[in-house]
Amino acid sequence: MQPSRHIITARKVQFDFSNSNLVWIPNDPFSSHLINGVNLLLPAGEFWFCRVFNKALPYIEDANLREDVIGFIKQEAIHANAHVLGQNYLEAHNVNIEEIKNLANTIFGTLLSEKPLGIDTLKQEFIEYPWLILRVGAIAAIEHFTGILGQWCMDNKSWDESNADSIISDLFKWHLAEEVEHRTVAYDVFAHLVPNKYSFYASRQILMVIVFPLFLYLLMKSGKSVAQHDSDSKIYNFSKKSILGWLFELERVGRKTKNVPTFSLLFKSTLRWMSPNFHPEHEGNTEQALAYLNRSNAVQAAIKAS
Repeated sequence: MQPSRHIITARKVQFDFSNSNLVWIPNDPFSSHLINGVNLLLPAGEFWFCRVFNKALPYIEDANLREDVIGFIKQEAIHANAHVLGQNYLEAHNVNIEEIKNLANTIFGTLLSEKPLGIDTLKQEFIEYPWLILRVGAIAAIEHFTGILGQWCMDNKSWDESNADSIISDLFKWHLAEEVEHRTVAYDVFAHLVPNKYSFYASRQILMVIVFPLFLYLLMKSGKSVAQHDSDSKIYNFSKKSILGWLFELERVGRKTKNVPTFSLLFKSTLRWMSPNFHPEHEGNTEQALAYLNRSNAVQAAIKAS
């Protein structure tokens, strides 16, 4: 007998960051700022995910996949709104968030909008569908990393061992658990829209060549921005390092503290993506993610409030 199909569910959450410090992992400002910087990118990026997948829905003929996409869209919308609260938390600590927010809005709101690279064209109707498929493929590549980071977070025990702030920790653990839960959706939609296996393989490799360095750049830049606006962190050398320096720091701190995933972990996951037999189903543990979601304080608080 085949197991019952898992339904992707959007969960409401409640967070109160009013008592959370900017350095929420004690004695580890690098990891705290790097992870906090994600708040600056996610609202624009995840609302963009929702817009793209709403555009893709009419082209999805498989009923189960359509249902998964609808669940994915609802989850990503809640993620985006939760990280808007994360931006408010950063502003309450005098972090200037405008530079990275504007960069994210330019990338996701203009360059990757309905108009390719923000340019009007007389042949828009001929470009619309391939441009949609390209953006779905880019999301599949991004979701590869969010799924990898999600499983890393599910396995990680260092935040608890370091007495990290439980509210900030739950924000990222809840989010990343849902990334593990829906890790196959974007990939499956891309495969559905590009049914030729050779074109699918070639296009996802080309997209990863673009997405991987851009993903790392934005991650390091946003973390560096938070660090530079934290008056206390300026005593640490890492706040003055270049983007490349932050990548080396990511590897060093990740190996030393386990509070952030290492560059080598991300790079190895990219090598697995290159396999013709790759599928994100094998990159995470859904039951482990669901177990966390069932005990998340933010999820439980929202259930009680409703």
